[in-house]
Amino acid sequence: MSILINRRRFMQASSAIAAGALAAPASRVHAQSAGELRVSTYGGQLGKKVIEAYVKPFEAETGIKVTPITEDFTLAQLDLMQKTNSVTIDVGPLSQGSVLQSVQKGHLEKIDYSLFRKEDLEGLVPEVKQDNAVGFFFYSFNMVYNTKKYPADKPRPSNWAEFWDVEKFPGVRYLISGQYGTEGPWEEALLADGVSPDKLYPMDIDRVFASLDKIKPHIRKWWGAGSEIQQLMMSGSGDLMMSYDGRAMSAIEQGAAIEMNRNQTKMTFDSWVVPKGGPNIANAQKFVEFVSRAENQAAFAKLYPEGPTNRNAFKLLPEEIGLKLPSHPKYLANAILLNGAWYSEVGADGLTNIQRLVQRWSDWVIR
Repeated sequence: MSILINRRRFMQASSAIAAGALAAPASRVHAQSAGELRVSTYGGQLGKKVIEAYVKPFEAETGIKVTPITEDFTLAQLDLMQKTNSVTIDVGPLSQGSVLQSVQKGHLEKIDYSLFRKEDLEGLVPEVKQDNAVGFFFYSFNMVYNTKKYPADKPRPSNWAEFWDVEKFPGVRYLISGQYGTEGPWEEALLADGVSPDKLYPMDIDRVFASLDKIKPHIRKWWGAGSEIQQLMMSGSGDLMMSYDGRAMSAIEQGAAIEMNRNQTKMTFDSWVVPKGGPNIANAQKFVEFVSRAENQAAFAKLYPEGPTNRNAFKLLPEEIGLKLPSHPKYLANAILLNGAWYSEVGADGLTNIQRLVQRWSDWVIR
């Protein structure tokens, strides 16, 4: 059984969908709707693919004029828009942690699921259907091998405990930085220390850093951006690495001598949200429905190697493409779904777990 189904309860506090919304009849977006829409699309190559797969087809189908904002949409940006009562983006993508924090602040509109087709509602992975957000692609953090150092016919580390075993598996290592709190080698450190995947949360932060103490002398670089780890993988300078799956796949397609291990992959997703009080909420809701359709997610997956959240999209993809995507059914059984609710929990001291991790990392990494 998929680990996503086994872990439904991780999102109970934040992803319950209004029963009335689910019960409402689905309908399609009609062509030639009046108005405009400002969509944050990410920057770089990802932003270009979002425009090609979603923005342009949506504009063509609906007649709605879309202005793409080719930059990442951040929690700080959303907070400022709400504080100043000046909503300059109608719809944009946020990470799990950012969605949960925004919901707590009341900064997001509820998603209008009455616009969705029945087959798309049923096809969406349950965890991505939230009151105020809809996940639109999965991505994962994976172990990556340099195939010159670790060819397929030689022993390789198969899990994070073995990645931590520098005597049995020597070599240059790269791990993701923990500077932002929401992304870091936290779960990997606990897995390396023997914690069972189903016992990761709530995370023991002291145990995380005790495990990181063991690997710290052997990490040549803590990378902080996807472009950085992709460059490192392309350079061939690393032997064992942690990377976003999309960056690794892109490097492989460009000829890098690497392979990716999908065992104990850590999976998360980004979601489309509609900021509270925007001028084009109705059109934003139509866009959210559009990007949730199976056929549109399949089109996006052909352009960029991230996983559809609508499981019906895999029926429309050739198997050779589907197997490159993190949410392929073959990989879900061993996947670990990042628990965004835990990261956003606020303790008695008023700090979130994200803030605690940032503080601990800042002190730890310079020692």
